[in-house]
Amino acid sequence: MTAAVHVPFAPPDDDRNVETTPGAGPSATAAALAAAALLAACGGGGGSSSDGTGGPDADPQTTTPPTDAEAARFLGQAGFAASAADLAAVKSAGYARWLDQQFAAPRTQSHYDWLVAKGYGAESYRNSLAGVDATLWRKLIGSPDQLRQRVVLALSEIFVVSMNGLPVSWPGMATAAYVDMLEARCFGSFRALLEGVTLSPAMGVYLAMRGNRKEDPKTGRQPDENYAREVMQLFSIGLSQLNPDGTPKTSGGKTIDTYTLQQITDLARVFTGWDFDTTSPGGADPSYMQRPMTHNAARFSAGAKKVLDVTIPETADGPTAMKMALDTLAAHPNVGPFIGRQLIQRLVASNPSPAYVQRVAAVFDNNGKGERGDLRAVIRAILLDAEARQPAASPDAGKLREPIQRLVQWARTVGLSSPGDLWGIGDTSNPASRLGQSPMRSGSVFNFFRPGYVPPNSQLGTNGVTAPEFQLCNESTVAGYLNFMQSLIGNGIGDMKPDYTADLAVAADATALVRRQALLMAGGTLSEATVTTIATAVATIKAETDAGKLNRVKASWLMVMAAPDYQVQK
Repeated sequence: MTAAVHVPFAPPDDDRNVETTPGAGPSATAAALAAAALLAACGGGGGSSSDGTGGPDADPQTTTPPTDAEAARFLGQAGFAASAADLAAVKSAGYARWLDQQFAAPRTQSHYDWLVAKGYGAESYRNSLAGVDATLWRKLIGSPDQLRQRVVLALSEIFVVSMNGLPVSWPGMATAAYVDMLEARCFGSFRALLEGVTLSPAMGVYLAMRGNRKEDPKTGRQPDENYAREVMQLFSIGLSQLNPDGTPKTSGGKTIDTYTLQQITDLARVFTGWDFDTTSPGGADPSYMQRPMTHNAARFSAGAKKVLDVTIPETADGPTAMKMALDTLAAHPNVGPFIGRQLIQRLVASNPSPAYVQRVAAVFDNNGKGERGDLRAVIRAILLDAEARQPAASPDAGKLREPIQRLVQWARTVGLSSPGDLWGIGDTSNPASRLGQSPMRSGSVFNFFRPGYVPPNSQLGTNGVTAPEFQLCNESTVAGYLNFMQSLIGNGIGDMKPDYTADLAVAADATALVRRQALLMAGGTLSEATVTTIATAVATIKAETDAGKLNRVKASWLMVMAAPDYQVQK
């Protein structure tokens, strides 16, 4: 490895129950097993090889999971974690009714309002990102509406804004307001979401649509094409024309482009004249970051325009032209399979079968009531599909859990909270010492990983299996992740401390301890061999004292979190 993996959970000096010889004993065993297991995970996992004959549950309203493992596995896809209360709720209500309850769950305090309440709206924070990481972790870990939080994380990785790319006053408030907008629209229509994204001040800054001006023949200035390009390539229709099942259409053995360079230029003229809804963008009041951008007709490109093959008449003003452009993009037949497949990837499987994609795209096209782009119906279709509910036996099934997902799942499972409402986890971007990923801190508009990424020099690559999250997996991130999780599991962070009460109750039985954690984290998908390996290592830690039991709990958590069986969500 390129980075050191520290020996986890060395016991206090007065605890003689644990072997402390350097390089030996259960602590070193745990470290070695965890490191080897997680590094091994970088070479496996990734997709779904289902034959695509499944479909949504025949009667999902009355289908209930008969086992805790099935309920936990569902919660790992539909949210982040499976607490005892969550397991009971899913088993009692069934999958579909639990989804209904989550769809109806009230939103908790917004990110923007939390920042204001904590004083981050003061003028001294005008050029600061202070507090943003904290409020993002606050909701990911602590908000009870975990379906909404999981979907918002997914959308933030499709409609990407990075707080690292906002060179403007009030970047923290802009980021918070953007995530709030995703929350407000994540269960509505795709068309409304696309408009919210387009007119967001944060997106306006990030992709340079804010302040975009009409062409000037005297200076040769042309409208900025950045947003026009990305709204098609990344946010709606993609680069290639698609069949309903997400496979590319071809002509003469080549894929067919969805748009031309000229069509980007044409569309850029539509996205002119928009700016912040304020007369004082550098002033002391950041509230305009919550409002959609407004239009300045004097900066709007004159004349007729085009979006794809649809002509926008020269009589159309800026808001009308934008409406026509977004209507055209949202109605394109590519959107269902293009966006649907990415949502499947974020929630269920990295390499879904074409049939799975087609079933979800069909719901996007028509929710059963003649409505297009109903995101609530799409999410339901993704999570209730047979390919989601029935674990595939193939070794390339499922998806590698991204680092944020792993941390949030563990934090929710052990009841990590912040009594002081500080949520001081911070920026976890450093790959050598933290997760190599942090919410809303992507390095570019292309997210932390590409949806079409195929790991090179691997069995997945040989088989052409898309596995986006593996783009983050390397020797450095493996070691960094283990070291960071070792610290969190051992000590918490700031005022955030894990509650191991339920683990300590069974710590005397190493196998029972490992099985409990494996159930909650992996939904019963950890193999017997993995459970036995971890339990054997844990059992070497004597449990005759409270300190010994606690060391068992911590060592078991680290090895479960590092196991490939857990890392790959089946």
